[in-house]
Amino acid sequence: MRTCPASLLAAAAITLLPVIPVAASAQSREDQQNVRTHMQAGRVMSVREIERRIIPQMRGNEYLGFEYDGVATAYRLKFIKDGQVVWVDVDARTARVLRVSR
Repeated sequence: MRTCPASLLAAAAITLLPVIPVAASAQSREDQQNVRTHMQAGRVMSVREIERRIIPQMRGNEYLGFEYDGVATAYRLKFIKDGQVVWVDVDARTARVLRVSR
């Protein structure tokens, strides 16, 4: 019996599918814990405060979410417009935009 390479690839993808969200979820929990710790210590603004300041500046872009980098003490907000992803790096202490990447 001969097996089609496409079906093997599909089977492998289905097998690995449950692993991907768990890894992403673990990173998200770690990011959340880091930002919570830094907020409680008074070192950074909350993501809600950062969003309140930055999202209005990004008119015409759809906001998708954020990541937190505890080493850089920065939020990275993700937007999309016309199929193009836009990343906005924001200083978590001052809400100053550090960089916009397209």
